[in-house]
Amino acid sequence: MANLEWLQPAGWPRPRGYSNGVVVKGGRLVVLAGQVGWDEKEKLVPGGLVPQFRQALKNVLTLVALAGGRPEHLVQLRIYLTDKQAYLSSHKELGDVYRELMGKHFACMSGLVIAGLVEEGAMVELEGLAVVPE
Repeated sequence: MANLEWLQPAGWPRPRGYSNGVVVKGGRLVVLAGQVGWDEKEKLVPGGLVPQFRQALKNVLTLVALAGGRPEHLVQLRIYLTDKQAYLSSHKELGDVYRELMGKHFACMSGLVIAGLVEEGAMVELEGLAVVPE
């Protein structure tokens, strides 16, 4: 079984909605390719950033489950965004979606604003790492 040690330096403020770092001891490493907000027929879900984020996170969690894991086994999540303003104006809704699907497990996360994604119309892409107990 994987043993996770979450890193929180003394004197640093506790991060909100993510973790600073994690040490992984044991378990199987699951590397997740970028997932956009499309369904099983590779059609982007309508409605903008929040629905696309929900679908992309569901896609990530589907892959984690296929490897035998659960949401709490996700240790790193990179969020690539094409629209910073859409992210800032939807911050609360995105957090609600995250907690709905992930619970109170906060992986190490990075958010990057980029010029664009390969998939036309995609506003967000998620990639990550999970450690699934053996």
